[in-house]
Amino acid sequence: MLIARAVARVLGCDLNNRENDMTFKTKLMGAVAGLAVMTGAHAAMADDITVGYFLEWPMPFQYAKATGMYDEALGGKVNWVSFDTGTAMSAAMASGDVQLSVSQGVPPFVVAASAGQDLQILDVAVSYADNDNCVVHANLEIDKDSAGELAGKKVAVPLGTAAHYGFLKQMAHFGVDVGGMEIVDMAPPDGAAAMAQGSVDMACGWGGSLRRMTEYGNILLTGAEKEELGILVFDVTSGPSGWIAENSDTVSTFLKVTAQANAMWADEANHAKMLPVIAKDAGMDEDATMSTMSTFVFPGVDDQLSDKWLGGGAQEFMKGVADVFVAAGSIDAARDSYADNVNAGPLGAAK
Repeated sequence: MLIARAVARVLGCDLNNRENDMTFKTKLMGAVAGLAVMTGAHAAMADDITVGYFLEWPMPFQYAKATGMYDEALGGKVNWVSFDTGTAMSAAMASGDVQLSVSQGVPPFVVAASAGQDLQILDVAVSYADNDNCVVHANLEIDKDSAGELAGKKVAVPLGTAAHYGFLKQMAHFGVDVGGMEIVDMAPPDGAAAMAQGSVDMACGWGGSLRRMTEYGNILLTGAEKEELGILVFDVTSGPSGWIAENSDTVSTFLKVTAQANAMWADEANHAKMLPVIAKDAGMDEDATMSTMSTFVFPGVDDQLSDKWLGGGAQEFMKGVADVFVAAGSIDAARDSYADNVNAGPLGAAK
């Protein structure tokens, strides 16, 4: 009754006047409905959140980002910050500066989780075996049939990333001792610049940087050939497990918007309106954006929840990545299991 009287004061109604009773009830129902909407929005996102992503890495979510779909669904402001590597994303999440990261590579996620950072995978953002690779400088005239000649060469590699993992697996496949190579830790844009200058023999990276690298050299293995070797390449949406547990509604709503954007892109009829928006947000021209996205696969929610991905495949793959990094001396130790680092609950709720 105290709540009713408080609402009555706001609406200018007199509860003691029965002639106003129906008017009050009508207004009260409208006020309560409005309050429910506001409360729901507040429950979805109590505070503004900051989300990390990559430039020159075009994805459907950027249409939702640029058009305000996330803000509208969450009932609050989403702040976006760009990164060069997934390892930088991990650091930002560890400091609390970033709550979620879209399209973080699995290897940098594994490196952070293996070191004790309490992170969880929330969805499969994109699969892209053909858009993450290493390029050998054309001057060397080395291909997969002569890859052994890479021994002792200088390589630009963003350490702890998907490109680093792919580099290690490819060199192991070709029998090249990485211990005898000169490996320089470089973010993909820097590696592309070094390749252009001829200061490195090989560079590894993804997206726009990979395209620039291929202007000066050639890849050793195609995406299909890498997958045959067990080199899967996919990114995830990730976040600190504590924050996720406290903000599960926010996370579910965020993932739902991402899934909606992916479904929109899956319909080619939407490409004409989505492509210019995505290209602008990614800092790319439309031709390069379409070329890049044509090599991407954005799994649907049901597929992501299947055994291939979050139902077990991702956990098994992370263990394999960690073991490779341990053998290469890139990390000190692997976890016994990475099952706790996958949380499919919010995505299931979004479905």
